[in-house]
Amino acid sequence: MKLLMSILGKATGYLALVVVLIAAVLHYLDYSDPGALPSMAVNMESLEEDFRQQNKSCFILGATGETGRLLLKELLDRNLFSKITLIGRREVTFEDKAYEKLIQEVVDFEKLEDHATAFQGHDVGYCCLGTTKAKSGAEGFVRVDHDYVLKSAELAKAGGCSQFHLESSKGADKGSSFLYLKVKGQVEAEIEALGFDRLSIYRPAVLLVERQESRPGEWMARKVLSSCSFMFPSMSVPIQAVTRAMVSNTVLKPEHPTEILENKAIQTLGASPTQ
Repeated sequence: MKLLMSILGKATGYLALVVVLIAAVLHYLDYSDPGALPSMAVNMESLEEDFRQQNKSCFILGATGETGRLLLKELLDRNLFSKITLIGRREVTFEDKAYEKLIQEVVDFEKLEDHATAFQGHDVGYCCLGTTKAKSGAEGFVRVDHDYVLKSAELAKAGGCSQFHLESSKGADKGSSFLYLKVKGQVEAEIEALGFDRLSIYRPAVLLVERQESRPGEWMARKVLSSCSFMFPSMSVPIQAVTRAMVSNTVLKPEHPTEILENKAIQTLGASPTQ
């Protein structure tokens, strides 16, 4: 038993070292964001109040996932929208009274065309939909992260949605040899081609969050990156920062119709005070 524990301890140490070395390399190779964020000297409270007075509505895809759940809470706490609709494969039960006024649309993602009405009449759309190859297999991953996401965006655009916020991933590149990054890059490009008045793409690095589902590899990476996040901030980001950034960015006015927020921009915007 002692020998086994010793071997496991060494293996964990080696893995941590590899992660740190990779983090160091990527830290120095990290690229700048393709667009400067608006000055954070803006009065966020005033912008939010102006936005609130417009009585806009929004929908969230993936509200049962880690990012989606926190995004919903952030939106409710900041009370930006007069109506929030959750679009998902099942109805979600909430105990808190703050969730009483939510509208829930249950859809079959394999037959989204039959649920076009669920995507109509929204001003803003948030997409946090996604799975993993380990959980759903390669085909299942492509179906969810590409097919479901793209079709939802198409229906939202056709339904009058003018502002679409997409959670993607650091390193997304349609030309990548890695399936995950390739699919993320492809769906980014295809949604941009739909011509939303505004498309905001968020590319966070490793999300620092205690997931409800078990992902051993991710758990180890989070533990290592959490302990050295001050050294390599480009390699991880607290999930709360992502959701705060998405909500704060909603009321800001970008310089271009399509904007990509890399990890550094997400951290900056997500850490900014909202009051």
